[in-house]
Amino acid sequence: MSETLPPQPPPPPPYTAQATGPVGYPYAPAYAGYAPPPRRSGWMWACLFALIVGGMLLALVGVAAFAVKNATGGESDSSFGSDSIAVIDVTGVIVDADKIDKELEKYGADDNVKAIILHINSPGGGAAASQEIYHEVLRVRQEHKKKIIASVESVGASGAYYISSACDQIYANPASVVGSIGVIMEWTNYGELMKWAKLKNVTISKGDLKTAGDPSRDLTPAEQAYFQGLVDNMYGQFVHDVAIGRHTTEDKIKPLATGQVWTGEEALPLGLIDRQGGFRVALMDTAQSVGIKGEPNLVRPGKEKHGIFAALSGDSDDLFPNPSKLLDHSPGFFFLWK
Repeated sequence: MSETLPPQPPPPPPYTAQATGPVGYPYAPAYAGYAPPPRRSGWMWACLFALIVGGMLLALVGVAAFAVKNATGGESDSSFGSDSIAVIDVTGVIVDADKIDKELEKYGADDNVKAIILHINSPGGGAAASQEIYHEVLRVRQEHKKKIIASVESVGASGAYYISSACDQIYANPASVVGSIGVIMEWTNYGELMKWAKLKNVTISKGDLKTAGDPSRDLTPAEQAYFQGLVDNMYGQFVHDVAIGRHTTEDKIKPLATGQVWTGEEALPLGLIDRQGGFRVALMDTAQSVGIKGEPNLVRPGKEKHGIFAALSGDSDDLFPNPSKLLDHSPGFFFLWK
């Protein structure tokens, strides 16, 4: 007996493309059940591009403004027309006098600034730079009739003490370090290194002392005496200027001019400072002495920030050192505590 099969559904129609494209383009089909994607307007793409470019420009302007603010310190150094006290920081090794000299003149000429405090934390530095700031302090005091006070934080030694001695008064903490009146002359002798590398220095000169201090060889006795004479002369200038600044005599300063340092507690009875106390003590005493009542208004120079913007906009020598500086091996003279 044969079995009968149930009726089967008809097969689906074959999958065919329908030409729904524009007239003249029969090969642009739209498959059954799908609509062609809408075409985007050119104006929309132009607006989107303009928004992206505008956003990038705004971001660049913001970054540039932030960089400029950081490079200049982002703070005002104006006295705002009120009686103020200016504070100038003397920190680190003193290698250049120009910046501090300009700040001294600026605040010295400002009638709203009644006094200047040099906030010092430095072991000294270059002999000429320290001496130049010393004379600028004296000039501002005399020409602008401006009171200048030195407030030593941790260290006010050698060239930094040289500068301090030009001020009306010197304040230092009991544990601060001051003094170190003396001179150093130094350079690096690499003669043995040249011998090891089998290099030979060739120099043609005229004058017995023209090549004195040549770092490729040792000093001759005549050169030793020559340089000692220079150091002695600078030492005498140091002692003389400190005596003038401290209103005393060279005979009283010389016993203290051994290159050694003293704590603030030791320095007071020696006459090297005027009072023990930190910056706050110096500030309030100074304010009272110039007739400022209550909390004085402080003005400070804008702090320099060394970011990428400052590097890119500054002196190219900061990015690409001048090769000629490699030849600078001259002996240096320092009022420096080491």
